[in-house]
Parts: sequence; structure tokens; C-alpha cells
Amino acid sequence: MRWLLAAWAILAVAVWVTAAVVPGIDVDGGVGTYLWIALVLATVNLLLGPIARLLTLPVVVLTLGLFCLVINAALLLLTAWLVDSFHVDGLWPAIVGSIVISLVTWILDLILTNHRQAAAAA
Repeated sequence: MRWLLAAWAILAVAVWVTAAVVPGIDVDGGVGTYLWIALVLATVNLLLGPIARLLTLPVVVLTLGLFCLVINAALLLLTAWLVDSFHVDGLWPAIVGSIVISLVTWILDLILTNHRQAAAAA
């Protein structure tokens, strides 16, 4: 349960960083809004991500996986459509935003995993 809350917080921080550095992505609100966006984004990715990847598998293979960027951008646009206080101004900001979210999430998860392993070893 603690890992799930940490993953949710990491995704919220990744959305915050993305809104701060990517032009065309805006969030109206505070910490609660970022947590809500992270929850909706995680749910959309969980429910629709595998279906979208399966349906577009031939295109993903032909593009050597680059089409996954478009799928992630589409899921980010869907999240923006579902959450009123989250605005994405088109496909290119969504693609860049999905890359930033992925990188920030990966880095923070790596730091948290290393921290947990060091604490467990001590």
C-alpha cells in the first residue's frame, strides 16, 4: 500500500514538473489538483493503455516502438479532456509532456528504489 501511495505522489510530481517546463501544458489549481490529475492519468493508462498498445501493435513494431509516444500523448490528451483544470494545447505538447512525465517518473522511482534498498540493507 505504501508503494502505491509513493507511485501516486511520484506521478503527481511528474505532472507538476511537466506543467512547469512544457509550454502548452497548464494546470489550474494546487496540490490536490495534481493528485487528482495523477489519479486520472494512472487510471486511463491502466485501463486504456494496454488496449491501445495491443490494437496498434503492428504500427508500434513498424516504427520500432516510436508510435508508443503517440499512444502516450493520446492518453495524456484524454486525461486533459477528462479533468477540467488540466489543459494540453495539442499533439506536440502532449508528446513532449508524455516524454517529460516518463523521464521524471523514471528518475524519481529510481531514487526511491535505491533509497529503499539502502534502508533495507542498513
